[in-house]
Amino acid sequence: MTKHRHLLAIDQGTTGSTALILTEEAKVVAKASCDFSQHFPKPGWVEHDTEEIWQSVVEAVLEAMRLSGAKPKSFAAIGITNQRETTVLWDKHTQKAVHPAVVWQDRRTAPMCEALRAKGLEPLFRERTGLLLDPYFSGTKIAWLLDNVEGLRERAEEGHIAFGTIDSFLVNRLTGGQSHFTDATNASRTLLYDLRRGTWDQELAAHLGVPLGMLPEVRDSAEIVAHTKGVRGLPDGIPIGGIAGDQQAALFGQTCFDVGDAKCTYGTGAFLLINTGYQAVIPQHNILSTVAWQINGRRTFALEGSAFVAGAAVQWLRDGLGLITEAREIEALAASVPETGDVIFVPALTGLGAPYWNPHARGLIAGITRDTTRAHLARATLEGIAFQIADLAEEMQKESGQSITKLRVDGGASMNALLMQFQADILDTTIHRPRMVETTALGAAYLAGLASGVFPSLNAIRERHAPGQKFEPAMGQKEARARRARWKKAVERVMLV
Repeated sequence: MTKHRHLLAIDQGTTGSTALILTEEAKVVAKASCDFSQHFPKPGWVEHDTEEIWQSVVEAVLEAMRLSGAKPKSFAAIGITNQRETTVLWDKHTQKAVHPAVVWQDRRTAPMCEALRAKGLEPLFRERTGLLLDPYFSGTKIAWLLDNVEGLRERAEEGHIAFGTIDSFLVNRLTGGQSHFTDATNASRTLLYDLRRGTWDQELAAHLGVPLGMLPEVRDSAEIVAHTKGVRGLPDGIPIGGIAGDQQAALFGQTCFDVGDAKCTYGTGAFLLINTGYQAVIPQHNILSTVAWQINGRRTFALEGSAFVAGAAVQWLRDGLGLITEAREIEALAASVPETGDVIFVPALTGLGAPYWNPHARGLIAGITRDTTRAHLARATLEGIAFQIADLAEEMQKESGQSITKLRVDGGASMNALLMQFQADILDTTIHRPRMVETTALGAAYLAGLASGVFPSLNAIRERHAPGQKFEPAMGQKEARARRARWKKAVERVMLV
């Protein structure tokens, strides 16, 4: 084995881009991040400037290289993980986006989804894709852009326009416009991909009015798909492989390789996934089925539940209400009171995700009295995040037939010990937090290492994965049930909005 090889992981997220450089022993030697702007042109709309995304990636990579001292020629491969359903359309000839990226949180296509449901199409989409008809997913975002950007549909039908989730956009830029690929995990988030056949679905594309020629080629999650060309600060020829959507990358990064393994990532939103093995489980209720990863042409599947707002609720306390000046202040503030004073916060700031799927729901703060302080609201915010995950876990255990006896956690908000303890209490489940909570980027690096031969097997990855801290349930089950009952009453009120 060649000495001093490194892996470069690019984690392109909702609010910023992170670059991680690892040794072949999976030791992180450098990390750098670069934030970018959020744009909200109308209520319920969320957009990103794609050029700003690209520049944030380049700057993060250059800074990580500077910090690590790693030579670019030592990179065995580049792994990419990304905010998933965020939709970019670009001109194939100029590589320039034709419209700002429509972000996964964006709700502008809710009327389109309702119209498709009214036609009786949701069972077809659900059976083929494992998804629901919801603005969350890419398919209706593509259709909206084609219908609302002047002349775009004609250009797309003539073969001049490419669609991609952010992974495809980055691969295209990293290769000087020469490559148009995605992996199976990202493809499975579009409403256009047949889970069982592992291909784009012509009938679904026709229902959405999306030309198949816009779509990228679907490849494995651990496969060298292209090589760098013309990227500032990087030599040409670095292999690009190890592509997965952020939540699947986190599942892989947590080494959830066995059926029944579960993880929850606490980022802008919160996402709970359970490995269901080689057979796609199509849920009967409001949970999603998705590709967990595809290796050597074989797909592993997962059930997924998504809470649209987790860390974003803390950001709202900071930016919207001014209750804190930095997100990290919330734990100490929340811990300054022993309980919420009966305040409940349902953080439906961009609608409710699984298991409710109500794009029209709006946030609710209930139980306020003259005694309520900002500390009570801070604590209610953390508890509201945990309650959402408990709802997801309850539904997913029913659908999968698997009990979640331990939950592996990651993401920035998982560093909040008060939140993790309450999550353990309300789930009555042991929480495992690894030493390295950037498991989204770690998963991309693991997949790139697998693709490039740095890691010969899944077992080799397991051996390198570092365990961390455990949080054991301490609340009585009777109290936990009573608290969840109050939470569910508050959710019922939100659903009536």
